[in-house]
Amino acid sequence: MSENSPRPDDPECPGKPGETTESSRRSALLKAGALQNAILNSANFSIIATDEKGIIQLFNVGAERMLGYRAEEVVNRVRPSDMHDPHEVHARATALSLELDTPIAPGFEALAFKASRGIEDIYELTYICKDGSWFPAIISITALRDDYGDIIGYLLIGTDNSVRKRVEQQLNEAVDAAEKANQAKTDFISSMSHELRTPLNAILGFAQLVESGTPVPTPTQQRSIGQILKAGWYLLELINEILDLALIESGKLTLSGEPVSLTEVLAECRAMVEPQAQQRGIGMVFAQLESPRYVKADRTRLKQVLINLLFNAIKYNQRGGHVTVVCTLRANDVVRISVRDTGPGLMPAQLAQLFQPFNRLGQESGTEEGTGIGLVVTQRLVHLMGGQIGVDSTPGVGSVFWVEMALTEAPQQAELGTLPVDLPRPEAASGMPQHTLLYVEDNPANLELVEQIIERRADMRLLGAADASLGIEFARVYQPEVILMDINLPGISGVEALKILRADPATAHIPVIALSANAVPRDIQKGLEAGFFNYLTKPIKVVQLMEAVDAALQVAETTSGPAAHQESA
Repeated sequence: MSENSPRPDDPECPGKPGETTESSRRSALLKAGALQNAILNSANFSIIATDEKGIIQLFNVGAERMLGYRAEEVVNRVRPSDMHDPHEVHARATALSLELDTPIAPGFEALAFKASRGIEDIYELTYICKDGSWFPAIISITALRDDYGDIIGYLLIGTDNSVRKRVEQQLNEAVDAAEKANQAKTDFISSMSHELRTPLNAILGFAQLVESGTPVPTPTQQRSIGQILKAGWYLLELINEILDLALIESGKLTLSGEPVSLTEVLAECRAMVEPQAQQRGIGMVFAQLESPRYVKADRTRLKQVLINLLFNAIKYNQRGGHVTVVCTLRANDVVRISVRDTGPGLMPAQLAQLFQPFNRLGQESGTEEGTGIGLVVTQRLVHLMGGQIGVDSTPGVGSVFWVEMALTEAPQQAELGTLPVDLPRPEAASGMPQHTLLYVEDNPANLELVEQIIERRADMRLLGAADASLGIEFARVYQPEVILMDINLPGISGVEALKILRADPATAHIPVIALSANAVPRDIQKGLEAGFFNYLTKPIKVVQLMEAVDAALQVAETTSGPAAHQESA
């Protein structure tokens, strides 16, 4: 036999035509049969085949294991819909009837309706086992057709969905628990803030009165008062920082996104921090912008970010050092605001811990006060505004903290007549009647504080009410021009009292200013939405309080009747 002669076992050997081909076909059929048997005997999937009426014709090992029935117990006896939760089958029929705008009977028709029309269908229903137990299953149903395209039955392949459901439930429970914990923390922080602000209001309020009172304090007294005020305002700053962090972590902090002028914001920040820099002998350099630039941000929060970075640059600088602020344009319409100091700089290990809450990087024993959360709040505020924050530092040289924000178009100019104007401050004139103010407050110290503040104005007198019910009666009888209202009052709250005053024609016109220790932004927003003329938070700032009262008096003069200006007997 030559090398080129066909071998007897060669498929192309002319001596045995088709013999090897038949062997291959037989092998393929055996392999296919083995695969079919493996599928039908799989314990991981329930495979159920029905006739065209939905009566079960095939019930594989997986179906037996999952549902607890033997094949002979269900074949030619029941439909798959008989093994499902009937309430869910009924709900599926109702949903399909609405979706397809055609009535569908509950039962197997509800399971097979889409498949019978050639629509791929995977649904999730609960299987009820022979022993009465149940489990959620995901089921794929397909119509089986003959060579003429007529439906001869249906194939249902199901998997046990218990594990995924259990994981989903555990995840949902964990999410709910986390949300409840966050809410509890937010509520605690809000309550704590209120409880701390109330006594702090008395401390700072009376200290301001003594500082500006008569007789003028001696130099020693003035230094003592200054220390009280410094410590009090610092404590208030810490309370605000903790409150901010809690709001951010709970997702309750809302920010506006508007065009903000960098020139204006930087000028305002400079005016606020430069006195402190001068006291410490720190030079301030603010590079001028070549042209007006606007960033998309929340104006108040952007100022908070920049002031925190500037205060840190001053606080951790060296005497005689410098703080330099520059703005540089980056790619993709981004501006970088850099705050450079000439302080001691940070080691790489310190940089890695920089934005960790309550971590002061070894400064706990130093002379500078702080909690270690200012930078954390700053970072999260920047991220919430869609910006980036970072730091570059060299030990012995200094640090550069930078913030990058997206540039935006300048806002359209406000129309004439819509710009806010400063309201004139009413002055008492000879023979003029007094303005009557009503303060509804259950805390005696707070009431006394406001009484002493109002006593300094010859054109005003104050009425006090210890609860909302009495305050409402006083408002009806004495017709005050302005009402100061605490929120957390015994019995009727300040918000409910406002509703009662607004519903009464005799008092509906009186401006009501909220004066509350509830300083959470959502509380302030709710108060303004409820109809308060203004919302001031404790501790009271004397100047801010009097400006709000003067603004309310200005409105009262234009909206109230002459009876509001008459003195009571």
